[in-house]
Amino acid sequence: MSRVIAIVGAGFSGSMAALHLLAALPRDWSVLLCERGSTFGRGLAYGTAAADHLLNLRAINMSAFPDRPKHFSEWLARLAADPAETGPLGIRTTPAGTFAPRGLYGRYLAELLTRALGAEGAPRLRLVHDAVTDLVPAPGGYLLRTEGGQDHPVAGAVLAMGHLTGPGAPPSRHRLDPWQPEAFGRLHPHLPVLIVGTGLTMVDAVASLRGHGFTGRILALSRRGLLPNVHAPAAVWPLPEFAPADLASLTRLTRRIRAEVAAARRSGRDWRDVIDALRPVTDYLWRSLPAAERARFLRHLRPFWDVHRHRAAPTSAEAIGAEIASGRLEVRAGRILAIADEAGQAVVTLRPRGTGRDVAVPVQGILDATGIGRIDESADPLLRRLTARGLVRPGPFRLGLEVGPDYRVRGARPGRLWTLGPLLRGASWECLAVPDIRNQAAEVAALVAAAVEAIPDRRRAPALA
Repeated sequence: MSRVIAIVGAGFSGSMAALHLLAALPRDWSVLLCERGSTFGRGLAYGTAAADHLLNLRAINMSAFPDRPKHFSEWLARLAADPAETGPLGIRTTPAGTFAPRGLYGRYLAELLTRALGAEGAPRLRLVHDAVTDLVPAPGGYLLRTEGGQDHPVAGAVLAMGHLTGPGAPPSRHRLDPWQPEAFGRLHPHLPVLIVGTGLTMVDAVASLRGHGFTGRILALSRRGLLPNVHAPAAVWPLPEFAPADLASLTRLTRRIRAEVAAARRSGRDWRDVIDALRPVTDYLWRSLPAAERARFLRHLRPFWDVHRHRAAPTSAEAIGAEIASGRLEVRAGRILAIADEAGQAVVTLRPRGTGRDVAVPVQGILDATGIGRIDESADPLLRRLTARGLVRPGPFRLGLEVGPDYRVRGARPGRLWTLGPLLRGASWECLAVPDIRNQAAEVAALVAAAVEAIPDRRRAPALA
């Protein structure tokens, strides 16, 4: 049997899983880290080189290691003091904290992987620069197959593919990829660009458009037209107490949290302190609500929660505010009814929220910034094949995969497959941010190590008479 655990995806989730697995697995086991993108340790989120694409968490919260909370902020300080660094790093220090460019965080993660590759002793981390297209059940585990035709026998695998992209806006040949901004330099200022979504991805898309020379008007559209709130100086607020009745009703739970915010305001404190105080129990609150109440949250309250929970760095929020004030960025609430492609433009028919009047808007490009897709919307060939074989299945509300409390993926056929990060969405709620994923990685590594140590060692088994 192969003594290899594969990790599919080498963004933050996969990189953290690899580092923790190397520490937790027996020394005669190795890790196969597979990445379809151009670099390891970065993924989409941290592969950007734009200095205006800032982390939406303070640097002090971004350490890769739960037991070393200052690891990233100290790395940043050493980098800033390094005389070999001649160019601007783009680190912003604000009253709300220090915020670093996401590209710098990708560099930090890549350095951690490089250090693991160069560790003393026999190499236990192997990198596969290819897309994983299949995991075929085989004796002792799986045969991992890649798009380039490679086959690797593995005993088990951790699915760490990060955010799944959804179908986004209706199809158009004028669609632009917000993560491939090279095409933005060909845009002309005479026609606007439409961004579908008004969250943090939209903030980055506006920065990319401006950074690549587009000076025209930008229209950002979402169902409610909500913008992310901005970070402010933080203070500790005590964890609110919740009665059993609060956990049985979304209405009561919302009323209880609003009462806590009102109490904070009376004390001269900020609503952000209350939301931050909920972080340790958010998953508990999510799992405690009945399924029907969680579905109500997804239909009605999720956008409001997201703009309060996932906040923008102050300098990013200021840039968006300046764009709106100048009239170069318009944020609308509404939905797309149709897109008609024409030569050099697409005519998008919108229905503004609260009106019965449709509006036709010609745009030269459409960027999808709607965020996370659902499992059944994904075109990922690996997930499709695993689903068809019964090795995985969609989890609650089809937001992620069905998993057990041990992070093991559940399907019609049991196997040694684990997951972490965004693929936990639905079973968990706080599973997207760095503090959540680094803890998951440590827990997954310990569970995988326990599972492989329980596998009989056939190399030492006595011969049968």
